[in-house]
Amino acid sequence: MSRPVGAITRGTTNPNRLRRVDNFIAYRCGGLLREATDPLVIDLGYGATPVTAVELRGRLATAVRPDVAVVGLEIDPVRVEAARPYAEPPGLDFRRGGFELAGLRPVVVRALNVLRQYAEDEVAAAWRQMTATGALLVEGTCDELGRIATWAVVEDGEPRTLTLSARLSSLDHPATFAERLPKALIHHNVEGEPIHDLLRAVGRAWETEATPFGPRQRWLAACRRLRDEGHTVLDGPARWGRGELTVPWPGTRSGRSSAVDRPDLRG
Repeated sequence: MSRPVGAITRGTTNPNRLRRVDNFIAYRCGGLLREATDPLVIDLGYGATPVTAVELRGRLATAVRPDVAVVGLEIDPVRVEAARPYAEPPGLDFRRGGFELAGLRPVVVRALNVLRQYAEDEVAAAWRQMTATGALLVEGTCDELGRIATWAVVEDGEPRTLTLSARLSSLDHPATFAERLPKALIHHNVEGEPIHDLLRAVGRAWETEATPFGPRQRWLAACRRLRDEGHTVLDGPARWGRGELTVPWPGTRSGRSSAVDRPDLRG
């Protein structure tokens, strides 16, 4: 086996930390997984313990198809060995690997809290390598408890969408998302950049739609306001009510078609 590509992450993880992105993968990529002959998903850089890989497998097996397989990849061989007792082949396994994906050909790759430790100019190459075999990549970052998260869906090395996701009961203001933007965007949250304009628009909508009926209704109203103001807001109230907002990748044209925005491939 060739040497894994990448650097060892800090390894920080917690149970349920990635539940928001797991539910998104089941929804957005469910159609692709149901149609696949080999419904393989890679959890890249699962961390010091395999709990999030175990949870991903359980959620996809329940929500998408029972024979979905998840392989957790880590560069650190000590972490791989520590995860072995949790393996349940063929549904769940752990191997040593990095951006080269250990030679596997997955349908979906989840890489959360991996690229944040890299330089911004290294992100594009990592995206290209992780999608080189045709996989869809879901890449982003979240806080330690998974209350605030953002992620990109990347296809053929190009980012297609950006999702902001929050536990609405603890969301004080959408400006909080700025701290957890994907590496490709976090340094661009400055005046004149598309991501700055987006976060400012979301913040204005949130402020305008203050309501006594709670944060969920406020978030729903803010998403509607964004759409009514002419912003391209994907999905609808069923997803917004989960604390999600998905938009075309900031700075790209909204009309670009891909496997992640064709209705026939949605979960």
